[in-house]
Amino acid sequence: MQLNETHDPTLRSWVAGADDRDGDFPPQNLPYGTFRHADDEPWRAGVAIGERILDLGRLATAAPFDGLAGEALAACAAPAHDGRLNGLMALGADHWHALRLALSRGLRADADAARRAPLEAALRPMAGARHATPAHIGDYTDFYISLHHATAVGRQFRPDQPLLPNYKWVPIGYHGRASSLGVQPAFRRPVGQTRPPRDGEPPAFGPSQRLDYELEMAIYIGPGNPQGQRIPMAQAEGHVFGLGLLNDWSARDIQAWEYQPLGPFLGKSFASTLSPWIVTLEALAPFRAPLRRPAGDPAPLPYLASDGNASAGAFDVRLQVDLSTELSRRAGHPAATLSRSNFRDAYWTVAQLVTHHTVNGCNLRAGDLLGTGTLSGPGPDEAGSLLELAEGGKSPLALPWGETRTFLQDGDEIRLSAHCVAPDRRRIGFGSACGRVLAADWA
Repeated sequence: MQLNETHDPTLRSWVAGADDRDGDFPPQNLPYGTFRHADDEPWRAGVAIGERILDLGRLATAAPFDGLAGEALAACAAPAHDGRLNGLMALGADHWHALRLALSRGLRADADAARRAPLEAALRPMAGARHATPAHIGDYTDFYISLHHATAVGRQFRPDQPLLPNYKWVPIGYHGRASSLGVQPAFRRPVGQTRPPRDGEPPAFGPSQRLDYELEMAIYIGPGNPQGQRIPMAQAEGHVFGLGLLNDWSARDIQAWEYQPLGPFLGKSFASTLSPWIVTLEALAPFRAPLRRPAGDPAPLPYLASDGNASAGAFDVRLQVDLSTELSRRAGHPAATLSRSNFRDAYWTVAQLVTHHTVNGCNLRAGDLLGTGTLSGPGPDEAGSLLELAEGGKSPLALPWGETRTFLQDGDEIRLSAHCVAPDRRRIGFGSACGRVLAADWA
């Protein structure tokens, strides 16, 4: 994705808050989401700009754009998609660029009155907005692309062989449960079977005692591919609409009992929290980075390799996890930062995940979601889960207000956030993915 006028760091906007230095949504970003302000309102597709949301459905009634931009805007307002972005996602990169360019020109501080007026009439407040998943998500695949996470977790269970032999050759993933993905503010602690206390005894049953979060990124698929037709590396990013945040909540005790021989199931499928906004790949163009791998590691097989992927296939996205508890909120303490890491440290890239997913002929569809897996960095304070930070429960974390944690307790709230910075570029952000643990529905 090439840099163009929409990335110009000098762009300013007439929208309130869009020029805040530390804001997530300057005119260089323009992420997409789904919102409404009341339960009796229909869901609407929108674009975040400063302290406002541009209502694309309302804007479409004014028909301010023609050509590809007009077609893209109309797709955002199509009733068949109920405010979700699947129609826009399916159109492809030329339409996405045309709409971004048209919106950018109308939102700039120097836009003339005729260009500005229809956009101004379609602005809604960000405050008070409620959000749904940005797309109708048909299928969900979760990968395992952090070498640092895989090594740290593997070391807990296989000290002599933390990484299995296939890890550096094949992007590992499993098919997850799309129905439990959401932008939900809270979820109930899951109930299930856990490992027997002693060999030969029945398994225990009850609320999970080892509930964890996972810091991930969400990759939203744009145009799909026919079944049986592979997506090569050179075309892979043309099938990706953008990125968001994903918290793949995990019941480690349920997972440990069930995951052999077929992998994750009920320890993962009870809830996964998404951020409301999708930052497009075009917006991320200034923050690309080379793919970095340890010296001596094997080169990817040819179908997973390209010069462009090696030189700029990664994204420099700074990630953060914050925790608050019932006690900290009552006492007015700020949330505690548990870790910071970076998406650029992942072992596999977005393009490689798309290409590998389809190498067997699997067909992706607009709105499908790929999770990256937990994104941990090389340092001990860059771990993307409590399983790593607390070493499987052996090393409780001390929180600033006096509590400790090995795994999550009822009332705990996790907030994932992310942003991109680079020299001579405007900071852009992803918003946040927030979720609170409620007590189990257990009698």
